[in-house]
Amino acid sequence: MRILGIESSCDETGVALYDSASGQMVHALHSQVDLHRAYGGVVPELASRDHVRRLLPLVDTVLAQAACGRGDLDAIAVTAGPGLAGALLVGCGVAAALGYALDRPVVPVHHLEGHLLSPLLATPAPVFPFVSLLVSGGHTQLLRVQAPGRYELLGETLDDAAGEAFDKTAQMLGLGYPGGPEVSQLAQQGRAGAVQLPRPMIASGDLNMSFSGLKTAVLTAVRRLESAGTGDMAAQRADVARGFVDAAVEVLSRKAQLALERTGLRQLVVAGGVGANRQLRTALQSAIAAAGGQVFYPPADLCTDNGAMIAYAGFVRLTQLPRSTGPVPPLRVRPRWNLCDLES
Repeated sequence: MRILGIESSCDETGVALYDSASGQMVHALHSQVDLHRAYGGVVPELASRDHVRRLLPLVDTVLAQAACGRGDLDAIAVTAGPGLAGALLVGCGVAAALGYALDRPVVPVHHLEGHLLSPLLATPAPVFPFVSLLVSGGHTQLLRVQAPGRYELLGETLDDAAGEAFDKTAQMLGLGYPGGPEVSQLAQQGRAGAVQLPRPMIASGDLNMSFSGLKTAVLTAVRRLESAGTGDMAAQRADVARGFVDAAVEVLSRKAQLALERTGLRQLVVAGGVGANRQLRTALQSAIAAAGGQVFYPPADLCTDNGAMIAYAGFVRLTQLPRSTGPVPPLRVRPRWNLCDLES
């Protein structure tokens, strides 16, 4: 079975081809970072228009590289939510048109389910059940994953996502966009403990998190430096970046450890763009290994949004989960979509 995967939920246009016999065949990705950099964040209307320009050429590129004709496809999987409504409409519109023209099923995929299952494309891959830490610019959640389609929310951020806090911290430090990699790189030059920042909810006793207060603490630290106006400002900003990264990583690492302890599981799957953060990976690897557990990640090129994870999630939904035998419902986008309410 060959499935074409289409991802267009935000600012990356991804297309991929998955084959049930040989695995991932080809994937292509266009990032809109340069388009949105001047605005310091994603502009929804610009994102939608760029998806319109990029999507069909990427489909043609992927099929050509795989030496696969459109008629050789068995299904199309597409991100139907959550995400930016306009961006989702572009991907779903193309998927629906292809499905209609080729008389092939179109599988609506939950964006976070794509991230959650993406480590199964890596070698070695985790086995069910496991705990998943979904950590990105828009989501920070801990889930117990019993099997495909069976997800239990254990805890989540009560305000800002971790990735959002990274981006806002980058803005306060005068760094570029996207901010996550910039903050992490600057933090490597900072001194551990030079700037002490709070670890929100680290001792709350539950698995929920909060990053808005940490973000405010960074703003206070930056203003204090600017008002003092003494010393090496570049070095002091690096210290602030180090303080922020250490605080965010400690919270995420501790909550992930606690999730494993409470569920009795030993496998942690980390997915989402922030999962590529070097400091977070080092902290999790050390802490989870010390407790006798194991950490899994997607392949390095599949950490951010991509079509490969959508194609694979579509394959799982087509082959491993029960489906209705009634009329096929119309494909619709869902900008807000709770993963734990996802119907099999």
